[in-house]
Amino acid sequence: MDTDEFIPGLHQPASLLPIAQHRASLLYVIETCPVTIIVGQTGSGKTTQLPQYLEQAGWCRDGKLIAITQPRRVAATTVAKRVASELQCPLGQEVGYSIRFEDVTSAATKIKFLTDGLLLREALVDPLLSRYSVIMVDEAHERSLSSDVLLGILKKIQKKRPELRIIISSATLQADEFLHFFENDNAIDEAEKAHNEEVNTQTGQIVKIEGRAFPVDIHYTTNPCENYLERAVQTIFDIHSSEPEGDVLLFLTGREEIETVIEMIADRIPSLANTADRILPLPLYAGLTTEQQMYVFESAPGHTRKIICATNIAEASVTIDGIVYVIDCGFVKLKAYNPSTGIDTLTATPVSKASATQRAGRAGRTKPGKCYRLYTEASYSRLAETTVPEIQRSNLAPTILQLKALGIDNIARFAFLTPPPAELVTRALELLYSLGALDEYAKLTKPLGIRMAELALEPMLAKCLLSATSFGCLSEMLTIAAMTSLQGNVWFTHDSKKKEENARWKFAVDQGDHLTLLNVYQAFITKGKKDAHWCRDHFLNFKSMTRAVSIRNQLRRYLERFGIDVSESLNTNNDVLRVGGEQATRPVEENIRRCLTSGYFAHAARMAPDGTFRTVDGKTTLHAHPSSLMFNRKADWVVFTEVMETGDKIYIRDVSKIEKSWLVEYAPEYYRVRS
Repeated sequence: MDTDEFIPGLHQPASLLPIAQHRASLLYVIETCPVTIIVGQTGSGKTTQLPQYLEQAGWCRDGKLIAITQPRRVAATTVAKRVASELQCPLGQEVGYSIRFEDVTSAATKIKFLTDGLLLREALVDPLLSRYSVIMVDEAHERSLSSDVLLGILKKIQKKRPELRIIISSATLQADEFLHFFENDNAIDEAEKAHNEEVNTQTGQIVKIEGRAFPVDIHYTTNPCENYLERAVQTIFDIHSSEPEGDVLLFLTGREEIETVIEMIADRIPSLANTADRILPLPLYAGLTTEQQMYVFESAPGHTRKIICATNIAEASVTIDGIVYVIDCGFVKLKAYNPSTGIDTLTATPVSKASATQRAGRAGRTKPGKCYRLYTEASYSRLAETTVPEIQRSNLAPTILQLKALGIDNIARFAFLTPPPAELVTRALELLYSLGALDEYAKLTKPLGIRMAELALEPMLAKCLLSATSFGCLSEMLTIAAMTSLQGNVWFTHDSKKKEENARWKFAVDQGDHLTLLNVYQAFITKGKKDAHWCRDHFLNFKSMTRAVSIRNQLRRYLERFGIDVSESLNTNNDVLRVGGEQATRPVEENIRRCLTSGYFAHAARMAPDGTFRTVDGKTTLHAHPSSLMFNRKADWVVFTEVMETGDKIYIRDVSKIEKSWLVEYAPEYYRVRS
């Protein structure tokens, strides 16, 4: 029997990777230049091999670490696992990873993979990132908000720590832009500039590593697609019936589309009765647990073709071996923040040419492949060259809060790779001021602003949690913060939607989703933690609930570090409406909703006669998401935690009823009542 069948596709002999022949020259450039920019396709080995070369070359002497940042947590975890297995060490020892609410490192760790946002958080405690001898910013061409800010911070750090080595790796040819960014410094005074010219220091160098790509045939549709999901499924079955072996990678925009397509494939599988080979559809998106994400890297059973249905998470960062066919729907969900409404939406947008090229390239990793674009060649020619950087379309409140905490008060003078629009900066400053994180001089307030910056939560939720003591509902707010911070869903989706809805109603609280989530958590702690059947019977995801317990414990430790008394009032009660609040004159459920209003006042809406909601200015129509308790239910005013745009509708999730008067009471700077 061929033992190769049992080796996961993730593993490839390191000596065969394109980077191997560049080892000596790369180490020389890194030794001699403060900044090295590596241009190489995903799959060239730069992410997995370079940290090992650096460690072997002595860059971890004197207890120093090598950091490799990733824009996504799935990349940080999968690559760390890969490198640990290559070095034959347990994960968390010499090689570890750190993502939000999950730290798998130890005192022995030398090579550390982490998200770029996490490294920024480390800079709050250690502003010069002095633990690290080398910091590699991987997939920098994706221009995530955190990686852009991180590059600006590293540029500042480098002036104080000339021995620090910065490596920027990019899969596309934006290398000149990165090099120019580190070489060009408007803030350098003339004397320093003259000194630099005198000693002729070279800031950085670009190193190009050829990919291992095979040719990829591109196929376009002759006419525009009316329904690309149906067309994608048809294409999958066409490939399966007429093309040689090889796995399929299908790019879709999000979880809902992925689940729909997997159902459509499952419905059509019986029609394959005549063929010897089977197909195995697998999802890959950010909301899955790390364990679920790992399935896509495992070899399929014999005579089985894997169909990986993924978001743009599979466009870069991770290499899935065995992919020969790519199907590109031509869209990606991008986050876009509207400063006039204060709403962050995820909208399906046509991909850029750079993204389309990245996607097609996934088909040519191990042998010649094919890419089926579900759009016309004319549509391709009209696509934008690159995706708009996140910093130009995001809510900048969390970023500005972090920059202020890092001591960068003058945001306008900070070195951004691409400066954000003034309107976004203004809106962020207004929101942070209204939340009480900044004073009238735009300085961080003490202690609220400083604590908000240190909590690993977005500013509105951080404000709720830090205000909870004054509302007498700290235990409850800790739970709500943990439950709303989960990336995965707490509910399992089953074939029987009716049973699932009935299960949810057992925990329902009239006042809305946040109190319902609190009830779910309480019931889990008392009944479900020891009994996995209980979760299954109540359509709850055991892993997500266990993660919520872990997140809550971490948030609790943060508060203890701030010197906040976190004595629990909640553990013996099941029903939120009977919890705590004995000393308070108001019922605790009202205090919780008031506390939510104190943080989420900017996410307020009023119900219209037709059952939809309107933003406070009346300009935007919002719909309660079908998973929300407020779906088809009456509520005068509400606040919500999450907004998402699907098709032509904007949905709100995690919705709770509030009183209109609370908005003015808790956010007088933000709302004024017209007389």
